[in-house]
Amino acid sequence: MNSKTYPRTNDFQTVYLNTVIKNPAIMVGDYTIYNDFVNDPVLFEKNNVLYHYPINKDRLIIGKFCSIACGAKFLFNSANHTLGSLSNYTFPIFFEEWNLDKGDVTSAWDNKGDIVIGNDVWIGYEAVIMAGEFISEMERLLRRGQWLLKMFLLIR
Repeated sequence: MNSKTYPRTNDFQTVYLNTVIKNPAIMVGDYTIYNDFVNDPVLFEKNNVLYHYPINKDRLIIGKFCSIACGAKFLFNSANHTLGSLSNYTFPIFFEEWNLDKGDVTSAWDNKGDIVIGNDVWIGYEAVIMAGEFISEMERLLRRGQWLLKMFLLIR
């Protein structure tokens, strides 16, 4: 298990991600790194894990030995507007304004599930990973969400 935050001396753009995560709904395997040359990589949870509210009970699970590039974003269920309503407006979020039951808040969006990233996955610059995504082991995700073939296909 890695215990230090920065894997290289005098490199403060790269962190072992599991040493900086505080949210128990975010689980990161050993030796997974995040590099950020724009923002402080220690702020990954704040800057890169978006719309992740406790009311949904959704999780971000990232395996061991993953490499995550600058600007990668993980968008959770609350970023979605429900497709099963007559309106795109998120009425349940404003339950007080509309005299709605607070228990119906999560009906404002479609629940796609957790985000799960396997071991040894490379997530490229500004990739966007949406709620419900499962990225299996040894896959590569290019910048801004473009998929590249699995490594075993590249070897053939």
